[in-house]
Amino acid sequence: MRQDATSLEACTVDAVDVHAFEIPTDGPDGKEQDGTLEWDSTTLVLVRVHAAGRTGLGYTYGDVSVAAFVRSKLAPLIEGAGVSSPAALWHRMGARIRNAGRPGVGAMALSAVDVALWDLKARLLDLPLVHLLPAQHDRVPVYGSGGFTNYPLDRLTDQLAGWVGQGIPRVKLKTSRHPERDAERLTAVREAIGAAPELFTDANGALGRKEALYWAHRFHDEWDVRWFEEPVGSADLEGLRMLRERGPARLEVAAGEYAFTAQDFANLVVGPGGPVVDCLQADVTRCGGITGVLEVAGLSAVRHLDLSAHCAPAVSAHAFCAVRRLRHLEYFHDHVRVENLLFDGTLTPDGGALRPDTGRPGLGLDVKWADAEPYRVHGTRPS
Repeated sequence: MRQDATSLEACTVDAVDVHAFEIPTDGPDGKEQDGTLEWDSTTLVLVRVHAAGRTGLGYTYGDVSVAAFVRSKLAPLIEGAGVSSPAALWHRMGARIRNAGRPGVGAMALSAVDVALWDLKARLLDLPLVHLLPAQHDRVPVYGSGGFTNYPLDRLTDQLAGWVGQGIPRVKLKTSRHPERDAERLTAVREAIGAAPELFTDANGALGRKEALYWAHRFHDEWDVRWFEEPVGSADLEGLRMLRERGPARLEVAAGEYAFTAQDFANLVVGPGGPVVDCLQADVTRCGGITGVLEVAGLSAVRHLDLSAHCAPAVSAHAFCAVRRLRHLEYFHDHVRVENLLFDGTLTPDGGALRPDTGRPGLGLDVKWADAEPYRVHGTRPS
């Protein structure tokens, strides 16, 4: 039954359940690679929060240990708590995990629960989540992202050209695992997509400072690359600043996907030398969920920086409509596969953007349990 604002105040969390699903990649030999990592599967940790006959869901991408963290630290805190203010519970959860560790696994666990609480509140009010948030946009532009370093050239070019063919005007490939191969890869991609689409690169922190500066100029001058993500590690603030100041003026430096706390974001944009990035990134499943995104959105606005959503498109499409300085959303191959497999109600780009479905409450997602069950991580079935 739909709740009004008054009855919502009386609603409390009845139960919390947590699940984890591990989905194998579809890359060559079952693996995918970027500049610094190789993986053969992606794990989604799903949190469901129940109240007044409705269920809100949230999730994060991380190790199965995130599920144990939710059960041991966060579920006992929110069971019996009121559901009307997810932000208030966010602060309580943050305080609870202080000694257990807020960055990393703790932040991812908090993010999944926070998303579930916002989804639950929207469903109780029978509203799409985007209408519950202080939305300033009705759509989020996307860029196609994949282009893994172990893809053969034909798969690389087919993937990126395929996104352009779907009307997505910007695409990204992974680089810098084997820099000596990148010229051939970039040339093939630029020929496949044509001159008009924007071309992005992502080194995942694989390069040293001088090497990154060298490639920044080559990327821009030879292939008209306009976005260089994590050219050096995101903790190397001076390296990022050097790239921003000494790289091509039209090549933007981006980082932020591994920022877990407000201070992590502040380190990237506040300091005597000013911001170390041209565009800030945030991952709703890592930075504290929707409440965390709203905090980062304020920081980006006051620092006059655009904010780009990192992955998790089914949640990000709602959350980032509330970001005033919105740039775009990473429509990441792995997360698109996983979310389409596990959920009904996922979104498809239209005109190069994702538009939240305002005809469905909350995130508009329902779990496809029969499809998900074969991928359940052993030991993560709720009792």
